[in-house]
Amino acid sequence: MTAEPAPHRRRPAEAVRAAAANHPPKPDRLGDPTTSVSAWNAANALTMMRVALVPVFVVLLLQDGGHDPKWRAWAWAAFTVASISDLFDGKLARMHNLVTDFGKLVDPIADKALMGAALISLSALGDLPWWVTLLVLAREVGITLLRFWVIRHGVIPASRGGKAKTMLQGVAIGMYTLVMTGPLASSRAWIMAAAVIITVVTGLDYVVKAVRLRRGSQVPAGQV
Repeated sequence: MTAEPAPHRRRPAEAVRAAAANHPPKPDRLGDPTTSVSAWNAANALTMMRVALVPVFVVLLLQDGGHDPKWRAWAWAAFTVASISDLFDGKLARMHNLVTDFGKLVDPIADKALMGAALISLSALGDLPWWVTLLVLAREVGITLLRFWVIRHGVIPASRGGKAKTMLQGVAIGMYTLVMTGPLASSRAWIMAAAVIITVVTGLDYVVKAVRLRRGSQVPAGQV
């Protein structure tokens, strides 16, 4: 009868698996386990409200040529409500066991649709350089594709950098939506610059983690 190996003599692969079991990463919503609960629930209702607010935001922003302070203030309100709903739908789904396949599919689409519509509209109005919009959109589309590329091998947890990126993008877009002059106009440019930098850095970090996850899942046990 073979004795159980002492903890300090475990092979590297066994140690890695044991550590992962004891300290599992906190997944993003895409990796949450689904339930048999109906798709018609409060969490998904918030997500669908965010989807519905996307065209509302664009219409309000582009009213009267897109440079009327009053209409842009209303557009900012719609964008803010949609952004705030993003903070609660995923948390609500996890807290009350309301995670569904529908929510996991539509939630990231709603996020990308809101940010994408805002960036494209602001660039079309000449308020934001097109290279910023194209860079951010390329990163978001690329990361979405990477998520599906590695989802069968594991889930990469949301990082602090990714959360900071989302916050800075939201604040910057909100400030660009409003009509601003002087120091406020300058400050929003700096915030957007910080958002772009973090967007690129976190995107590269996600690529590295995705490649490592794919490679690690393909290495046989005992060869890690």
